[in-house]
Amino acid sequence: MHLRNCRATLLLIVMFLMPAGATATDLASIRLPPGFRIERLASVPSARGMVWSPGGTLFVGSRDGAVHALTGYGRGTPRLHRIAEGLAQPVGVAFRDGDLYVSAVSRILRLRDIERRLAAPPAPEVVSSAYPADRAHGWKFIAFGPDGLLYVPVGAPCNVCAADPERYAVITRLDVRRPGASPEVVARGVRNTVGFDWHPVTRELWFTDNGRDRMGDDLPPDELNRLRRKGQHFGFPFCHGGSIVDPELGDRGRCSDAEPPVLALDAHGAALGLRFYTGTQFPAAWRGQAFIAQHGSWNRSRKSGYRVLAVRLDANGKVVEAKPFASGWLDEKTQEAWGRPADVSVAPDGALLVSDDYAGAIYRISYTPPAPR
Repeated sequence: MHLRNCRATLLLIVMFLMPAGATATDLASIRLPPGFRIERLASVPSARGMVWSPGGTLFVGSRDGAVHALTGYGRGTPRLHRIAEGLAQPVGVAFRDGDLYVSAVSRILRLRDIERRLAAPPAPEVVSSAYPADRAHGWKFIAFGPDGLLYVPVGAPCNVCAADPERYAVITRLDVRRPGASPEVVARGVRNTVGFDWHPVTRELWFTDNGRDRMGDDLPPDELNRLRRKGQHFGFPFCHGGSIVDPELGDRGRCSDAEPPVLALDAHGAALGLRFYTGTQFPAAWRGQAFIAQHGSWNRSRKSGYRVLAVRLDANGKVVEAKPFASGWLDEKTQEAWGRPADVSVAPDGALLVSDDYAGAIYRISYTPPAPR
């Protein structure tokens, strides 16, 4: 009884310290290109990874143990359903053949036929328990690739260390149709990716990666990476950003054969969710661009991130330009933040959704063309 009371007291303290949620005044501070507007679509506690079903249901993972579903998008205020709770950091959600897949640190879970059972959700069943149980970088963004396999990253269990390279700092893929299937490693030397997507033309995997801490404000960079072939190594833990030797572990020859990032991002900006824009609502110049949610730094003398970045590519997949698309969750003068973008997703109507685990919100960014003169 005493333990329950302590937990209840702790929960109240946490709720008191967390922001009450984005207000209209907060949203007015968000800076967007001309023609774009942002609105609060829904309140979802600790909202992280997002995935759409073909039927138009938005599933949302979280860091607080719960998984949610939003129904009725585009028909007024969406309805929020709590479809699972008590899970271990279920930030990642993926949808396939009517079933919802959820990451829970060491396990991949499945909720069968979920859209028809939102009012009485089924108990999650274990698809795989083959992943490490480490909580450090243990939360996992997941998604199905063009090959029909579920891609599951495993972060490093530390800030920087030479952990088992077959189990940690990797991206794996899993055949969920085969009971007991073992994860297959497709990329190595990836410290902690919490967002990836496949290029809409080349079908290559692109992913963000968070650089190590305690090398100063400006080193090493976060990374935007491109997997050109299975088994590529991206440097961690010996090499960062393609050329920066780790001061604690040394090079060990890794910088000479590590795949350099396609784009070096703000150090400690915590680049998380990544999506290519495949909708048609935005002007043509935005189509095919990559949007990246930068969650925001926690250990930098002046904070960085707290925004959504737009990365423009040419026809060959080369980065042409990277610039802020949506910013203002951080007050640059006071260094106070009221929100932290965690994931991005293209809605069926072409709007861009942004999850915010700090403010407990899903935002909708839409475009309205100028009226003809």
